[in-house]
Amino acid sequence: MDEPLPEREVPVRVSKLSQQGSEPDLRNTTPAERIKMMWQLALDAWAFKGEPVLEPRLPRHGVRLIRRGCSG
Repeated sequence: MDEPLPEREVPVRVSKLSQQGSEPDLRNTTPAERIKMMWQLALDAWAFKGEPVLEPRLPRHGVRLIRRGCSG
């Protein structure tokens, strides 16, 4: 069995989109588009690691049901 990796501190940098210099301009993208970009990065990382992509087993789709003519 593999030994657990030792914990280490990883520096994190937080910046606003307006502060990003040569990065792509994401100001005109929607949050959904940004999440789609991150999902592709996650898929690429899994492929690079050589492991299967773990998809969620249960779909969680938002659904709105409107009943007409219901007396409640």
